[in-house]
Amino acid sequence: MPNYRIIVDLSDRRLYLLDGDAVVRSFPVGIGRIAAATPTGRLHIVNKSPNPGGPFGVMWMGLSKPHYGIHGTNDPSSIGKMVSHGCIRMYNQDVLALSRLVPVGTSVTIRN
Repeated sequence: MPNYRIIVDLSDRRLYLLDGDAVVRSFPVGIGRIAAATPTGRLHIVNKSPNPGGPFGVMWMGLSKPHYGIHGTNDPSSIGKMVSHGCIRMYNQDVLALSRLVPVGTSVTIRN
């Protein structure tokens, strides 16, 4: 059984899925703009909601810091940019793939 954890590296705007210490997948992400920076630190996934709609795309995975999450987008051109209100945006197909792999409770480390 995999021991998944997530690292979001804000400097290269990528989300890494690790099994133990080995990177098994890497995804490009959009992050918070300067005025609404993505929070750093150790968090975890607290819930998952399919099809939240609008700017959240096809999946919302809420983080242990209220009002922040990893989610899809209705604006794929925003991936790789500093555009969100602090959330981590992913392409819809990527967030679906990730959500199938990681359970609620998965550790998420967000670092500069």
